[in-house]
Amino acid sequence: MQINDLFPAPGSRKDRKRVGRGHGSGHGGRSGKGNNGQLSRSGGGKGPGFEGGQNPLHMRMPKLPGFKNRNRVEYAVVNVSRLEGLYAKGETVDVDSLFAKGVIKSKTVPVKVLGDGEITKALTIRVDKVSASAVTKIEAAGGTVEQL
Repeated sequence: MQINDLFPAPGSRKDRKRVGRGHGSGHGGRSGKGNNGQLSRSGGGKGPGFEGGQNPLHMRMPKLPGFKNRNRVEYAVVNVSRLEGLYAKGETVDVDSLFAKGVIKSKTVPVKVLGDGEITKALTIRVDKVSASAVTKIEAAGGTVEQL
């Protein structure tokens, strides 16, 4: 057997339908698309979501839900329970020490200390913001708070 002896199995290959090639082909004239009009043309018809000229639903919907405050300040949040485990008594908590210990990912983002958990060590806190509950817990433990 040679490569030129190979051929496809009978019935496995079918000629494609050639429309618009004259009446003798059986698919001439209007090429099997019926009478004239928008739908008989190549690329004819209306796209998905077309609503007869009315503004479509996807264009009536708002781009994003809600309201975005362009002046919002995002804080890196640290709880007092986290400070309890990371710092020894009398140490200073600031942006540099928090970054060095891997608590925050960036030195440029402002830091806020929240009052979740308990603290027993007297620490000096020097950050951008501190919540009221965190201030009471830190001062009850003998520490001081300085907001930058």
